[in-house]
Amino acid sequence: MKGHEIRLATERFEREHLSPYAAKACESQGRLLPIQEDPVRTCFQRDRDRILHSKAFRRLKHKTQVFIDPKGDHYRTRLTHSLEVAQIARTVARALRLNEDLTEAIALGHDVGHTPFGHAGESALDEEIRRAREEQWEGWEDLPDGFRHYEQSLREVDQLSCLNLTFETRAGIGGHSKGRGDLTAHDGQPTSTLEAAVVRISDRIAYLNHDLDDALRSGIVTEVPPRFLEIGPTHGARIGAMVADLIDCSADKPRISLSPAMASRMNDLKEWLFERVYLQYPLRFPEIGKAKEVVKFLFRHYSKPDHLPPGFHGLRGALDYVAGMTDRFATQKFVELAVPRAFEDEPL
Repeated sequence: MKGHEIRLATERFEREHLSPYAAKACESQGRLLPIQEDPVRTCFQRDRDRILHSKAFRRLKHKTQVFIDPKGDHYRTRLTHSLEVAQIARTVARALRLNEDLTEAIALGHDVGHTPFGHAGESALDEEIRRAREEQWEGWEDLPDGFRHYEQSLREVDQLSCLNLTFETRAGIGGHSKGRGDLTAHDGQPTSTLEAAVVRISDRIAYLNHDLDDALRSGIVTEVPPRFLEIGPTHGARIGAMVADLIDCSADKPRISLSPAMASRMNDLKEWLFERVYLQYPLRFPEIGKAKEVVKFLFRHYSKPDHLPPGFHGLRGALDYVAGMTDRFATQKFVELAVPRAFEDEPL
């Protein structure tokens, strides 16, 4: 079978075997910039590959998920989080006969705009750009009204990495985040595609479970409350129960949903994690405050004329440059710029 026949065969398989509610590659709305079709891969497969091979995706391996610079090797990073979301979302998509390639592309790309030091960095940049706008720094008009990592993820794939993804993948990346909000029936409605809705809920399934696992590993919590053990006695069992519930309640329907009981349990677990982990961690471990100050210092430094590397300009460039940094690169730059170096005698 020749190359172009492979793609056509894949597209034909999607039309014949995927759910009538699934996104089909041959029906894609296309890209911002038209390109020639790949002979082997569908448009959604190309999106997945472009994200996977991008520098922005690789940088996620050195970006914080929850715990900053942990001693152990088994804590999640933004990269492993994205891979876990992709695995969960693909399992759901396959069971529902949705488009796995689109689902995987959205899942892999959903966090590429995240800052160094996780939500601490996100909060720091949000505070700084709001201050810049309020004080009307030079170029403040180019800044958004606040920093939201999902918006930065879309900017990353569109303008910084120039991946030229399909409209379907871009819509999924831009609409994946819920913050602290409860899961509701609205989250399963196809604002763009069902595949995007699957990723939105899979993101919540992934972080509820792996953040609980990491919190236990860190010692910030010492046990799982009995009401959450009812979901499942182990990490894997809890993920399995949530995934099974999502599949059972969504099969052959034009929307993605959880049962009211499971949605309630997941919302309860989310609030417990906020109260016992996310909000307690900064109080018990001062590294969060230090990380925020590092990010703020870097944004202020690169906001000054001629401080940015080639390719970045103005306040918007400072925001893009700092947001793209890894934890260790941000720390390295801070040390270079703010910590005095030892005096070295030179021979006369």
